[in-house]
Amino acid sequence: MNVFIDALVVLSAVVALTLAPRVVARRPRPSGGRTARPALSPLVVLAVVTGLVYVNQVLFTVYVLRVHGGDPSFVARYLPEGWFDLASGSPVLRGLADGFPAPGLLAPSVLRVQAFLELPFVLSAFATVVRWLDAGLYRGIARSALLPLASVSYTVVFCLVEWDLRNPYTFDDIVVRGVSAVLTPFLLRWLAARDTGVSRTPASVPGLLVFIGSLGALGALVLVVYDTALLYNLGRVAERLPVAAVAVVALAGLRRAAARLPEPAAPGRTLAFVLHALRHWLALFFLPALAIRYGVMFGTPRLAGAAGLLVGVTTLALSWRQAAVDTRRLGLAVLTATGAACATAWAISASYYEVTLLSAVAAFLLTVVLVAGLVDARATRQVCG
Repeated sequence: MNVFIDALVVLSAVVALTLAPRVVARRPRPSGGRTARPALSPLVVLAVVTGLVYVNQVLFTVYVLRVHGGDPSFVARYLPEGWFDLASGSPVLRGLADGFPAPGLLAPSVLRVQAFLELPFVLSAFATVVRWLDAGLYRGIARSALLPLASVSYTVVFCLVEWDLRNPYTFDDIVVRGVSAVLTPFLLRWLAARDTGVSRTPASVPGLLVFIGSLGALGALVLVVYDTALLYNLGRVAERLPVAAVAVVALAGLRRAAARLPEPAAPGRTLAFVLHALRHWLALFFLPALAIRYGVMFGTPRLAGAAGLLVGVTTLALSWRQAAVDTRRLGLAVLTATGAACATAWAISASYYEVTLLSAVAAFLLTVVLVAGLVDARATRQVCG
């Protein structure tokens, strides 16, 4: 599988570098204010899919309690440690299981339902972040070849991992994932076509901090869902609930604040560069994201790292063409942010890989925005003085 993952890392990165810059350049520009309500946002889709994931967890627990006497080893023995920490001791779930009329019908809750829902969960989460940054970019990606290609790339990654962890359900899972790969892009494209929103993140310190905070809160929620539901660990919900609650409250407050942020009259050049870089980075990273993420674990880590570095360097080069920025100011912001990211990664290196990565990215983005704001403000004072 190492060879196939590595090949997918290279192929997806090359295709993204070819297509993504055109998508960013041709994205529909907003015609008016920054806020409008779409018919159905990707965040709503993400919430619905998340709800279905947890419903399936409840039904899976009922199935295990009634059909397998509460013992998940019939499937757990095929998968790594860290899965199937069930909430089988819950009186509510036991009462539901005792009264369920036909528990045998819940057999598809074992891996197959999750196999269908994982792709729309991931893609709608990514679409939500892109729309927060720039609704025009969200629609541009949705109507471009990037969306179906990302669906294929992500599905191939999922199927390769399925095959590496093959079990009696693997063939069914691969078929289900194939169906999801066909249907999910149609759903997101249909939603984006009906989206009339013109929201975008302003090139200001408050605007970018609100976006980064939203990204961090959503990332925390995604990790909680993966840990408690997609790995069948419903028994960990109580332990993770405080983190999820804080993230939900923070996300609600940040999105409310985002709708009220003013557009700066004259954005600083460094902050404008940061906004362009975020736009390019999301478009470039969209296609190879999952291949790079799993390439670290199932492929060649150095190759995955090189692909991620290439995306980063290309992001800087493309943004440089769009925003004239002082090299010294930008260099100071990037170097300071890199130091903050490395310090954060070192401080929490014992945590999960995903938690470390999310924290390091958040530290980098927060620091680069704050430093960019400071150097822009200093430059403005020098000009005025």
